[in-house]
Amino acid sequence: MEIHIFQGRTTPKQAADTTIVIDVLRAFTVAHYAFLKGVNRIFLAESTEQAFQWKAEHPSCLLAGERDGLPIEDFDLDNSPYHMQEKQITGKTLVQKTTNGVRATLNSLASSTHVYVTGFTNARKTAEFVKAHGKEGERIHIIASHPNGEDDLACAEYIKSIIEDSSSISEREVIDRIIHSRVARKFLDNDLPAFPIEDIYLATKSLDSNFVMRVNKKDKLPTIERVMYDGVRLSVTG
Repeated sequence: MEIHIFQGRTTPKQAADTTIVIDVLRAFTVAHYAFLKGVNRIFLAESTEQAFQWKAEHPSCLLAGERDGLPIEDFDLDNSPYHMQEKQITGKTLVQKTTNGVRATLNSLASSTHVYVTGFTNARKTAEFVKAHGKEGERIHIIASHPNGEDDLACAEYIKSIIEDSSSISEREVIDRIIHSRVARKFLDNDLPAFPIEDIYLATKSLDSNFVMRVNKKDKLPTIERVMYDGVRLSVTG
């Protein structure tokens, strides 16, 4: 397999068989915890206007996300996995709109056959899944969605090392790079309630979940769906 790491929201010029989009702080950490809390599916919106229009047509869905990291007025949820823990979301459908992760994912759909999303919490499972199902000669793009974030880049390099079976980067090293990244600094400021320190704790846990998050682009809005995977068998839910 041919693996390339890119940083930022812009789509690489060359097409890929598989793309993994990473947003550690915080979009796809939120998505992972949302599924663990019982969310059925997650739609991806390219703009706040599109998100509000979807909610107007589907009033039971919950809007989640941020603009430049900050909560969006009249959204049901912000982009904090910690704040989400306090919400009743079991059985709900989310619509996510974020600055980096969602936008990078939407930009990748036209040039990649398969698109997966993850934070650090589900990085190992995602890497193992792609490694197990990849074919010889397959081109894989790993997108660290923050344009200059060390957190996403560290996770991208970690995933690449697992797919290549090199074990060159430890979980501890990735966690340290996330915690000490420039992106993480605002979570240490008590005067910024939109960025609780608990988000860092949640984002740096490696969770033993039984699914990966794949983007289905067949619906009107692209949808994150769970692909259940126990290391051998797989099935799609959501």
